[in-house]
Amino acid sequence: MDEMNKEKLSAEMREEDVRIEEKVTMKSNLDEDYEENQVFMTPGQMVMRRFFRNKLAVVGIAALLLMALFCFAGPLFYPYSETEIFYKSEAVNEKTGDYDYFRRVQTVNENGITLNRYINLNTGEYISEELSKSIIVDVRAVPSSSHILGTNEMGQDMFARLMYGGRISLMVGFIVVIVEIVIGTLMGGLAGYYGGKIDMLIMRIVEIFQSIPFIPLMLIVSSFLVSMRVSPSSKIYYTMLIMGLIFWAGFARMIRGSLLQIREMEYMQAAEATGIRPMRKILKHMIPNVMPIIIVMSTMDLGAIILMESTMSFLGIGVGAPYASWGNMVSAVNSTIVMRSCPYLWIPPGVCILITVVAFNFVGDGLRDAFDPKMKR
Repeated sequence: MDEMNKEKLSAEMREEDVRIEEKVTMKSNLDEDYEENQVFMTPGQMVMRRFFRNKLAVVGIAALLLMALFCFAGPLFYPYSETEIFYKSEAVNEKTGDYDYFRRVQTVNENGITLNRYINLNTGEYISEELSKSIIVDVRAVPSSSHILGTNEMGQDMFARLMYGGRISLMVGFIVVIVEIVIGTLMGGLAGYYGGKIDMLIMRIVEIFQSIPFIPLMLIVSSFLVSMRVSPSSKIYYTMLIMGLIFWAGFARMIRGSLLQIREMEYMQAAEATGIRPMRKILKHMIPNVMPIIIVMSTMDLGAIILMESTMSFLGIGVGAPYASWGNMVSAVNSTIVMRSCPYLWIPPGVCILITVVAFNFVGDGLRDAFDPKMKR
């Protein structure tokens, strides 16, 4: 009887061992399948995934890409430039019942002398010298097949100026932000790393720059540039430089606050123990850890700077005539009569400013949420 019980017990133990082995085998197979199907993502990929899940951020990116194509690629396919002036006949053509429209072109005669001649936009033929005396500037022409958005008070094509003006506004935004990043990151990095007297000195400088009234300063600078006879094409570069030198202060304050926290972390103490140079610690270990803040602030500032440039051009202290920017195109509304009777002069640049600024804000919000997944809107 004892032997039978022992055999029965051993059989049950073997069955139990088989069941355990089957469970272990099944679990190991499941773990292998899980590891094979597991997708490992880098921090950058996780940020991009969270960013593209934000529908408004994607809309902002698409709007900015379309605006960039319109401003930088559009002029390559459009026949008119931003400064070209268009003309029309003084009297209505009896055959067509409409005015004849002309553009001025330069030709060289057989003696090598450059001549200004006028070509009919409808027929493509040059007009005689006698007839050219009876043409006038085509001021505030309504939108037509020749001019998609009409012409302004100087007889220039509004659609061409809209594209070239967008180039200026976008270029101002990007260059000013680059100047902000360079100066603000350097000064904020020094203040956040060293602290003490250096921090106090840099923060006092930041407060001085932040207390400067920007618009009155630009009025003074604009008057000075006019007195120095600086050309309108060069004036915009001085404007960008001054904007970058003024606006870096807020950037530096934000970088400094973040670095004060990073400086006390364990990996920075380990870097301190290795004896590497301070500038290397700032550039190699501290600045990369505030890159998300730099990216988000840059994107948010782009919209604000474009809006500021538009305000300056509207007030006449930005881009000067005959060159275009969205701001000085809106400034064409100098009376209620123009506002009511010529909406094609100010609505298109106003809409472009609105779309661009809102798109940059959408992208900035999306980047902020992507870099900080804990933040819920």
